[in-house]
Amino acid sequence: MCGIIGVVGSSDTLATLLEGLTRLEYRGYDSAGIALVRPGQTWRARTAEGTESVAALRRVCEDAPSGFSSGIGHTRWATHGAPEAVNAHPHLDCSGNIAIIHNGIIENHRELHEALVARGHLFTSVTDSEVLAHLIEEARARGLELMEAMRQSLLTVRGAFAVAVMDATEPDVIVAARRISPLVVGTAPGVTYLASDVPAILDRATAFYAVNDDEIVRLGPEGFRAIDLEGGPVRLHQLSIDWDLETAEKGGHDDFMSKEISEQPHAIRATLLDRRRRDGTITFDEMRIDDEELREVKRVVLVAAGTSHHAALVAKYAIERWARISVEVDISSEYRYRDPIVEIGTLVIGVSQSGETIDTIQATREAQRRGARVVAVSNIVDSSLAREADAVIYTRAGIEVSVASTKAFVAQVAALELLALRLAQLRGTMSPTDVDALFLGLNAVSAQVATTLERRASIELIAKELMGSHDFFFLGRHVGFPTALEGALKLKELTYMHAEGYPGGELKHGPLALIEPGVVVVAVATHQLMHEKILSNLAEVKARGASVVVVATDDDETIDAVADFVMRVPATEPLFTPMVDIVPLQLFAYAMARQLGRNVDRPRNLAKTVTVE
Repeated sequence: MCGIIGVVGSSDTLATLLEGLTRLEYRGYDSAGIALVRPGQTWRARTAEGTESVAALRRVCEDAPSGFSSGIGHTRWATHGAPEAVNAHPHLDCSGNIAIIHNGIIENHRELHEALVARGHLFTSVTDSEVLAHLIEEARARGLELMEAMRQSLLTVRGAFAVAVMDATEPDVIVAARRISPLVVGTAPGVTYLASDVPAILDRATAFYAVNDDEIVRLGPEGFRAIDLEGGPVRLHQLSIDWDLETAEKGGHDDFMSKEISEQPHAIRATLLDRRRRDGTITFDEMRIDDEELREVKRVVLVAAGTSHHAALVAKYAIERWARISVEVDISSEYRYRDPIVEIGTLVIGVSQSGETIDTIQATREAQRRGARVVAVSNIVDSSLAREADAVIYTRAGIEVSVASTKAFVAQVAALELLALRLAQLRGTMSPTDVDALFLGLNAVSAQVATTLERRASIELIAKELMGSHDFFFLGRHVGFPTALEGALKLKELTYMHAEGYPGGELKHGPLALIEPGVVVVAVATHQLMHEKILSNLAEVKARGASVVVVATDDDETIDAVADFVMRVPATEPLFTPMVDIVPLQLFAYAMARQLGRNVDRPRNLAKTVTVE
């Protein structure tokens, strides 16, 4: 999960690379580096200063030589080799002419490394990536042009990669390739760009193209051409980009997380916008599965990771309740390793904010291989998951920069519940009147979220009161359970404190043994049908000395008897509550993290887009 940037034909190469790396830091910030290339010379600079790596690289590059019109840059999230400067990218070959940057994992790097060392190559890092530089070096020694050298080298490689290479003996050329890890090309008059994410080059390129799996692209000042691994020509898919760089700025907030939390009402409204025809039919962006096939769906399987998995758990309740279809929810990294059963009528839904989460992509690929139809729920237009799926529902939440996801969660829940309503329409399991009422209720959630955001100050006071606590248990029933899981995840991501989410009914099956004075129990208690159950759980923990924090509706007059602190939210339809209830838990985690001095946008050891298994 590393960031890649490249440019050919630029008059301000260094500035382009450093600016791109700054925008890509959320993909990894263990180290950073650049290589500038001109005829006969490759100049390299690398730093490993954790979250300050790009800032440190800027200082180093103040002494960079001028006159380079081409270069590549990289920001790293370590997979092989410690996050040290010696392992930072770019890596060079033995001659010092060839420079490579790589995102992914070379699974057979050990055997390749041993063979290269036996043939006399000298390695200077302990990364898997460096083998690519030496493989390409050997291919160039056989007289191959850089693009062909890349192609033949990749024929020997197993694993995932987005890789870019330059060679001082073939200047003003970048050759790049992709397998699983994302890669895009951008063009402008006289300049060609390369990046792992569009925002890195958004204000510089005027057109954008996706590199697909096992495609190799040669970039020059005049543009690009692409081939597949067999050497045949291919045409890159042009992307539709409908957002600008301003959406990636902080907009007056202290950090991206605060900005993105505040954008949640808009994210919900945008996700629901223009989703219903005049006749009441719910529609989607790219639903390439016909109505008859959707009507005959026998089973739904949702595959997702992290926050997206929690959104998928909410969707299970909605699809089963409204559409009356059996639903399974899988951690995507586990799905393809359990020999899953895919029967006729199985619909698999892959949920990923970036659409590049490797575990989820691999899970949906396995489902397709076994004959399932796949729907992608993604925030990024033309992401890998979206391109490969049979249908796509875009969440339209806008760019989410902070590593810990917030607005993507509420947008995913909105999109998935909209799909649940569409399945109910097709199957006739709900009356048109009931579907209309729920659709209107779903659209009202954005205002309820906005109301909850206005209560930030009261939540900050609760966080201040609980400073010094170190153990948190989050409890919920029904859809309150995935909300509790997401609340616990936010707290551990942002504060690095111990936090666990549990179904309320599981409290007596083990966790109750851990409840003692000093422990904080946070409960989601807005689902009226489960209200008495959760009150019973709270009485149990209260009796054992825990501090009790409760998310409760404005009209709940019973909660004060068992709660030490209450976070109030507007009441809404039970299956919509996760979109409202998660907001105070996000604000609570954010406030705790800020008081602890944490970097809320860049939690340690984490990266935004997980593109390696």
